[in-house]
Amino acid sequence: MTDDSDATDPGAGGHSEADPEILAARVADGDLRLYELDDHADAETAATARRIVVERDTGVDLSATGDYTFAAESAESNIENLIGGAQLPVGVAGPVTVRGEAADGDFYLPIATTEGALVASVNRGCAAISDAGGATVRVTKRGMTRAPVFRVADVSEGAEVAEWVQDNEDRLAEAAEETTSHGRLQSVTPYVVGDAVYLRFSYDTGDANGMNMATIATRAAAEVVEEATPASLVALSGNLCVDKKPAAINAVEGRGHTVTADVTIPRETVEDRFGTTPEAIEEANTRKNLIGSAKAGSLGFNAQAANVVAGVFIATGQDEAHVVEGSNCITTAEARDEGLYASVNLASLQVGTVGGGTDLATQSELLDVIGFAGGGDPVGSNADALAEVIAAGALAGELSLVSALASRHLASAHEEHGR
Repeated sequence: MTDDSDATDPGAGGHSEADPEILAARVADGDLRLYELDDHADAETAATARRIVVERDTGVDLSATGDYTFAAESAESNIENLIGGAQLPVGVAGPVTVRGEAADGDFYLPIATTEGALVASVNRGCAAISDAGGATVRVTKRGMTRAPVFRVADVSEGAEVAEWVQDNEDRLAEAAEETTSHGRLQSVTPYVVGDAVYLRFSYDTGDANGMNMATIATRAAAEVVEEATPASLVALSGNLCVDKKPAAINAVEGRGHTVTADVTIPRETVEDRFGTTPEAIEEANTRKNLIGSAKAGSLGFNAQAANVVAGVFIATGQDEAHVVEGSNCITTAEARDEGLYASVNLASLQVGTVGGGTDLATQSELLDVIGFAGGGDPVGSNADALAEVIAAGALAGELSLVSALASRHLASAHEEHGR
């Protein structure tokens, strides 16, 4: 075993400066594990040593992966065993005019993607929305959920626990809110299934996405349930939350932000911008997004909402796995005398402007481009605004894609862009 003094020079903050080649050799010799490198070097040096190890083990040149711009130490709360950064092209759509309660004005929409023609498509929709005076957007519900599951003796005992929870929600709120300065318990909904009791806690988490906040707060509340009732906690998440999985309860009850956007586009704008008619768009939307989705048993009644949600999530440091819930979207289109009415309803859009990946350099910068980085005043207003802008972007994407289908231009558009 190599003595630490041979390879390291103690530095500030409890870490040390080291030669990454020597550290990589120690990993290869079995003296250190990859995750232990952070205890022997600063974050940048540890990442370099890991890249050397992986390069030698796999024979792959990781020079592109190692060419990143954020400070390695800034990502310590976001990643383990850091070796570099995965770089994606970022395009910008818009500006799009948004008439929301938290976001009111013209906003650029940064989209990180490798799908050619996507940004061009969303940009076309943004232009049509802006020409029509903007999208009206409203957040109609907020609530990050966590649903622990408890064991009881039987249905009778389960009903007893459910009744106690409903009668003592204030006690649970007190315990939960002692763990956070921003989270607020909104409701607890019990579900009894045989000898299992699920409690779906819903929190207002301010400008944070709030998953960690909700988990920690629910743990404190669950301890109160165990102390006061016969219920015994089995798992802090019982999958009735529902986190990062397709679920009807999120589509119906919502999770995170429930947000709706709509616009009425004049007939001449539809014809000029999209090369089709309101009637053709309505028919394509009905037969594709509504009937086709129903026949497929889809939880998403839309054309491509996940494209916009995923692209903006990656660009702005959201939890990318929440695209699963974020694509819970219903798109409507109706031909009217004055033109085309279109809307999107995103039932479970989970976003934040503080915490998570929002503090990383690129992501923070792109949140600044939209205009809502950091905490809002009042608390929660920045997260609401981000949700409103994303909803307007999703509406733009839906209008553009359904129009391309209605006008039979989808394939030619991809050909034109060389995709």
